[in-house]
Amino acid sequence: MRNDITHDPGEGLSPTLERNIQALVARRRREQHAAKGQEKVADAITAFTGSMAFVYLHVAVFGFWIIANLHWLPGIPAWDESFVVLAMIASVEAIFLSTFVLISQNRMSAAADKRADLDLQISLLAEHELTKVARLLTQIAERLDVQPDSKRDLEEASRDIAPERVLDRIEQTRS
Repeated sequence: MRNDITHDPGEGLSPTLERNIQALVARRRREQHAAKGQEKVADAITAFTGSMAFVYLHVAVFGFWIIANLHWLPGIPAWDESFVVLAMIASVEAIFLSTFVLISQNRMSAAADKRADLDLQISLLAEHELTKVARLLTQIAERLDVQPDSKRDLEEASRDIAPERVLDRIEQTRS
């Protein structure tokens, strides 16, 4: 029997998984579209500065600057023999680039926080549903007079979990 969760290994992804992927892609596109113009500019600059094209551009420009100011290129007069201007340009560029990177990282961090919240909610829902299933299995086993191998494990799985207590315990262990 085939349904939304099972699939034929030869046909690829299940329809449910495909739907979930499409929903996530659509969500990311909406979030990118909703980004402010400033954020889009910062992301574009960060993407370019993280590319090999940016490295090649800097090798060419800085290389030319250094070679010319070392008097290695005949006919081109030196304009920054002490390289103070080059150092200043590189320093100002570094200030701006680090700011653009931080802006992009802040956006990525906010998106990661949203995904972590979603993961937590799904995990809590799954825990709740599994607890219900464990209780139902216990009732079925009792009705059929089937003794589980580990009654303690089954009882533990049947207990509700209080997420706030789990979080409190995690915080206690970190201290």
